[in-house]
Amino acid sequence: MSILSFQNPATGEHFGSLTEATPEQVQQTMERARIAFTAWSTTSLAERLRYLAKLRHYLVEHGEDLAQKISQATGKIALEAYMTEIFVTVDTIRFYEKNAMQMLSAQEVPTSLVLWPKKSYIHYKPMGVVAVISPWNYPFQLSLIPVLSALVAGNTVVLKPSEITPSTGLMIEELFRAVPLPDGVVSVLHGGRDVGQALVAARPDKIFFTGSVATGKKIMAAAAEHLIPVELELGGKDPMIVFEDAHLERAANGAIWGAFTNSGQVCMSVERLYVHERVYPQFLKLITQKASALRQGYPEDAEVGSMTSPQQLGIIRHHLEEAFAKGAKAVIGGQVSHGSMFIAPTILTDVTADMKIMKEETFGPILPIMTFSTEEEAIRLANASPYGLNASVWSKDKTKAQRVAEQLESGNVCINDVIISYANPHLPFGGVKQSGIGRYRGPFGLHAFTHSISIIHDPGTRKREVNWYPYTKDQKIMFVGLTHFLFGKKRKWSRQTIRAIWREVQRLF
Repeated sequence: MSILSFQNPATGEHFGSLTEATPEQVQQTMERARIAFTAWSTTSLAERLRYLAKLRHYLVEHGEDLAQKISQATGKIALEAYMTEIFVTVDTIRFYEKNAMQMLSAQEVPTSLVLWPKKSYIHYKPMGVVAVISPWNYPFQLSLIPVLSALVAGNTVVLKPSEITPSTGLMIEELFRAVPLPDGVVSVLHGGRDVGQALVAARPDKIFFTGSVATGKKIMAAAAEHLIPVELELGGKDPMIVFEDAHLERAANGAIWGAFTNSGQVCMSVERLYVHERVYPQFLKLITQKASALRQGYPEDAEVGSMTSPQQLGIIRHHLEEAFAKGAKAVIGGQVSHGSMFIAPTILTDVTADMKIMKEETFGPILPIMTFSTEEEAIRLANASPYGLNASVWSKDKTKAQRVAEQLESGNVCINDVIISYANPHLPFGGVKQSGIGRYRGPFGLHAFTHSISIIHDPGTRKREVNWYPYTKDQKIMFVGLTHFLFGKKRKWSRQTIRAIWREVQRLF
């Protein structure tokens, strides 16, 4: 039985521990969640939303304290923890309170005239037990938002938080005790890879995973054995394109925040910066000045905190060493010190598209910059990646910005802004290519935690339908005539078709 230790990555302080779940506990938790589903799925949506309101009030009242605990677990700045973990979660809850009733209500859809007098609608039905496996970079909101989405839709949830930030997982467990639900509706399983594998093997009705591409592929392969639907929110290598007509001051501020917020540990971080060659010297000067002015430290009076995962330091070090060996230069930063979880914000020039720093997810406070000369080149460079999570386009020309944005191979695109697409709960969020499968947030995201059941309703007053047995010559004449009238070039009825339709209609009653 493994012990997970709580350690502040910024200070090295140990402040607690917990015990990893056993395979037996995983199975027992799944069984409780299945039992709880029967009652929770039939609880009215109004009652579920009343629970969300109670949770929202608790988060608002205790938000600053919770943000401090998140900061302690991750090494991020407390203000960032509040803005990106507490505020975003509360905002999403409020969105569901206002809109879930409409989004989950039966949706009537048109029924073609030939199917008269039938009516058609879509019924949204909860799936069952949803397994949520969440990451360490935003361990609170990237756990809670999918958990709450599943709950609103009528599912029960088993959450496995990241073993790298176990204290936040415990904090979430304590949150659901403070604002209680019926037994088994939400359960938290603490642990690492073995617990995650046991949770997948317990055959939940859906798996929602946020994390690396490699782990996502393994989860998908395991889920495929039982045809368990999966949603994967994976990595990114997000490009930022700055055209010569952009508001350079705004773009520079956006680049610095987009690359260095949360020490670059954001799946939507600016990890590739493409600047038009005419404004490159001016832009490089701007971002260098702004990056040099950032305050790094913990916990107070800082803007950039520490890294969270020790394993990530090795990846960053490897990417930098390879880039330097191939001719890249660090304008500022560039050092990964042994024994420290702090990496100074780094800007790299003279990088090339074949470097790992421009191809693979770095997930650290590193900003490599290249130039381009034409719109077509910028699009080609941005799309030359196996990832497609987020991107940004910077230009005062609205038509050009939209034209470029719509050509980018990305699940989300910002114009004259960075990262912020996730902050609008009305928008679906997810990636293309190796950045993931599926969408959450917005109406699409809520429906992703349901089975969309199509229902077609006939009054049931006629003896038969025109397409039922026994088949007749009149049926053939009628359907051939209907096809020509509805879909052909010459839309007219023949007398033979009219007579056949009349005889078939008489057979219905």
